[in-house]
Amino acid sequence: MTFHASNTLPADFDMRGLVYVRPIALDELQRILPPNALDQLDTTDDLFAVYNSDGERLAIVEGREAAFAAARAHQLTPTSLH
Repeated sequence: MTFHASNTLPADFDMRGLVYVRPIALDELQRILPPNALDQLDTTDDLFAVYNSDGERLAIVEGREAAFAAARAHQLTPTSLH
């Protein structure tokens, strides 16, 4: 799935430092990570991706709260995307 911010978000999305957080499924992880990367994870049940307004994935984090905390630690404002 490709996210196009200009189609769905306000023009000042970038200026406010907003990022969006959403769960990331195992099949999506298998498509984007190197083949052996999943072997290094303890669990793939509670992973969330953080994206900027251009749809660029900035991070994959274990747990929703950790994803929000990581965004805030980088002076970004996280929001959920369902």
